[in-house]
Amino acid sequence: MPVSVEFPAFRPRPPWWGGDLQTIRSFLLQGLGLAPPALAGEPVVLPARDGSGDCMIGILNRPDAGDSPLVVLLHGLLGDAEAVYMTASARYLTGLGYPVLRLNLRGAGLSAKSCNCRYHAARSGDIADALSAMDEALLRKGVLFLGFSIGGNTLLKFLAEHGEGFPVLAAATVSAPLDLAATVARLMEPRNLVYQKILLAAARKNWADADLTPEQRQALAKARTIYELDNRVVAPCGGFSGADQYYAECMALDFLDDISVPTLIMHAADDPWTPISSHRGRDWSRNAALTPLFPDNGGHVGFHGRGSAIPWQIILGATETAATVFRPDEGVDTGPIVMQKG
Repeated sequence: MPVSVEFPAFRPRPPWWGGDLQTIRSFLLQGLGLAPPALAGEPVVLPARDGSGDCMIGILNRPDAGDSPLVVLLHGLLGDAEAVYMTASARYLTGLGYPVLRLNLRGAGLSAKSCNCRYHAARSGDIADALSAMDEALLRKGVLFLGFSIGGNTLLKFLAEHGEGFPVLAAATVSAPLDLAATVARLMEPRNLVYQKILLAAARKNWADADLTPEQRQALAKARTIYELDNRVVAPCGGFSGADQYYAECMALDFLDDISVPTLIMHAADDPWTPISSHRGRDWSRNAALTPLFPDNGGHVGFHGRGSAIPWQIILGATETAATVFRPDEGVDTGPIVMQKG
């Protein structure tokens, strides 16, 4: 019989008050050398199937014991498998008995040297390619997903397009930009100038060794806004005429109705990067597979709450995603636990 689960309230942990401090906390600690140590794991080579010769490199972390579904973590625009939220998630989940794959999307982290192309919001097929290349033994119990930021947008697109083709049990996204155009417009606001500069610097580093034309390489160097970068580099490399077509065809909002996998969508109202209006403007009752959760605070991929050193997003994303797995009771599947907003 299904069991209802109520969501705990998110309460910011002092002194990380407000969306900006929640957002930058992990970057500050990393810059000060106070972030948790790196997490070792097994490199896993996952070839793309588009004929490019690109290979994504994932890091597999196995628990000491347990026979649970595989959890796949997808990083955001500034991240890779070694991002603080990725390693914190992997530590927490392996402690619960889950094997965890931290996937470096195309061109990120260890994938940089094995890929000419670079990841972006449209590359949902890369997730399908990664699963297809995985050892079948790791997929035997099914797959759970946790996607952060732009990795969450790509994950939602994947679930709509490929979710039924793989043993995906459930998913959760954190701070996913459901409307890409609205997110870019927010990032270009004067109050976000510093964020935009950081993102542009990271993008230039990420695309430095990509297969670009001389014109695209010049555009990469001269871009002064995220829109310019997307319009002249990211979109053309993805097969789009420009940023407007890229945003319109790849925003997760247009894929949500086609998702059948139980999915938790977490987003903070004070996220300084992605406007909450994109989330609150949707009628979530249209698809019972989706559970929205929009606390007032948490920032962008922040959610540093009271009572635990583990971010609220990781605890909630892990437990609520795992709660939807069919759990055997004396050999009989009792059905998934129902997720509902508290």
